[in-house]
Amino acid sequence: MSETSKPDYRSKVPKYHFSDTLAEQEAELASNPMLQRFADSRRALSGERHRPFYHFVSPESTLNDPNGLCFWQGRWHLFYQGYPPDDQRQHWGHAVSDDLIHWRDLPYAIYPDPEDCCYSGTALVEEGRVIAMYHGTKLGNMVALSSDPLLLNWEKVGEGAVIPIPGPDEPVPYSVFDPCIWKKGEDYYALSGGWLPRGPANKSARANFLFRSRDLEHWDYLHPFIEDDQYTVVGDDGACPYFWPIGEDKHIFLMYSHMTGGQYLLGDYDEARDKFVVTDGGLFNFGPSTPSGVHAPSAAPDGKGGVVVIFNMNQGIPTRGWNQIMTLPRLLTLDADGRLLMAPAGDIESLRGEHRAREGLTLPANEEIVLDEIAGNAMELALELDPGDSPLVELNVLRSPQREEYTRIAFYKHRGNRYRQGLSTSQAMNASSAAMALLPQRYESMITIDTSYSSTMPEALSRAPETAPVFLEDDEPLQLRVFIDRSVVEVFVNGKQCVAVRVYPERDDSIGVSLRAQGRPAALKRLDAWQMSNIWE
Repeated sequence: MSETSKPDYRSKVPKYHFSDTLAEQEAELASNPMLQRFADSRRALSGERHRPFYHFVSPESTLNDPNGLCFWQGRWHLFYQGYPPDDQRQHWGHAVSDDLIHWRDLPYAIYPDPEDCCYSGTALVEEGRVIAMYHGTKLGNMVALSSDPLLLNWEKVGEGAVIPIPGPDEPVPYSVFDPCIWKKGEDYYALSGGWLPRGPANKSARANFLFRSRDLEHWDYLHPFIEDDQYTVVGDDGACPYFWPIGEDKHIFLMYSHMTGGQYLLGDYDEARDKFVVTDGGLFNFGPSTPSGVHAPSAAPDGKGGVVVIFNMNQGIPTRGWNQIMTLPRLLTLDADGRLLMAPAGDIESLRGEHRAREGLTLPANEEIVLDEIAGNAMELALELDPGDSPLVELNVLRSPQREEYTRIAFYKHRGNRYRQGLSTSQAMNASSAAMALLPQRYESMITIDTSYSSTMPEALSRAPETAPVFLEDDEPLQLRVFIDRSVVEVFVNGKQCVAVRVYPERDDSIGVSLRAQGRPAALKRLDAWQMSNIWE
């Protein structure tokens, strides 16, 4: 194709260049027309009843995958696929935060051209710059650089894609899609997310391909990166990858599958062979991504051996002018046995306002206890419960007085998978069935968010209950942190598991809270409830 016949993918969105010092940038932002446009849009949309108070949502139009989460010069930066009203192709939207909770809008960061759209990618922070690597549609994987205080100015590397999409007459053993980037020694490494046909009916299988470069512009293909993966399944793909150390000696690989949603793999990075050997894995989605489910991850190191991750969440009803939102940030760490832990990240406690508490409350069997003094649709609840011998304990939130609407959070004690305790993997493989039968059994419990009765609106799309495993010791109390934010409910369980869904109560009085034990009594040791403030006011 000649130069004159190439498509013109230049964005129609106004683009600004900023100075190189923080003081100058702040002064320029104070009068920036784009930020004034964002502020006007936020005010216009603030009356939407399901628009969250303290979860990030784009200032205008919709958003899609979070991208390039990073910590640079004392601030957290979140990029995301934004759709500007004046050119509704994906640009990288941009927000900055001191605490991962209070976000401030910044102008669009990366614009299409020469690529058609700016899709997903990650960021690598170096001493003097930040490297963004992302997928440019119709072209390939791109690299852009920024080094100014607020990451406002970006310059792309090379004349086009640094890893081009192969042409139809270029047989290659890899695909080019969402990338992630890291550095080892003097070399940069990049994964390209993708898939290979495998299994029944040529369904896809997750595949992530490894490339290496010394200068960020010229890349050599090495090989498929991941070995011994028995956790993803036929039909998965490896979109939105992120690879980084976690804990003392492990690595974590995060991804999104368009079939089964967000997932993680844990394992060992064999640096001599440049292979990731998987030893464990699990899910972030426990149902489909749509409607109303968790979607793709963007992650960054926390500087202390953990990884911070944010996901976008899909809508469950049509909304005018906006739809998707971000989850709260989650801190991923490993326990002493190498199992993944997850807890809210950032200064979420700074949002707490009016406080109410209950403690020492017996929950009689089969009787719903309404907590009349605790109500709201933008709250944090922190509970410690002793399920006792009750097989099921329920917490209902966003409950109308006559239960026309409610969202049910249910804990099923020891009703999940069972495991044999006491043998390593290699020992278990060689043990006789008789020896295995003598080992003590450990049962997972299950946590569910059931939105079957969350809304009476006819346009609210139905979603099957989101149900995740969580392991609690026999004498371990149930500890829940529940974040309710108008159209989202996120539940963290004992720092070990998280489930999250979107909900759309129609009634103004769907703000109540209740508890119930099924079959046998249980005990509420303590419940704290805080009204949460709006981060945009």
